[in-house]
Amino acid sequence: MQAVSNFWASLPDDLEHEVIDTLLDDDSVRIERIVSHGQSSPEQGWYDQTQSEWVMVVKGAAVLAFDDGREVRLESGDHINLPAGCRHRVAWTDPDQKTVWLAVFY
Repeated sequence: MQAVSNFWASLPDDLEHEVIDTLLDDDSVRIERIVSHGQSSPEQGWYDQTQSEWVMVVKGAAVLAFDDGREVRLESGDHINLPAGCRHRVAWTDPDQKTVWLAVFY
């Protein structure tokens, strides 16, 4: 039997860097909790993943930028599906509060 874990447990206090915790990782799916506080992706860097990613902002706010020039703002409860090969980056996360993401890679 698996131990019960709490999604909100052990949120980091010091967020000089974004913190990524893998909650589940098996052959077909990976689930991550990501905590940001004003961080963004490097200007020259794009995520270009071989897996699709469903991501939700559980708390806070963020802006995703796409290589076609579009930007999408996500606030608490908003989610988006990013197909494999969808070039994107995190353009902004709220500097005034923690942004907590739930990311599912499949």
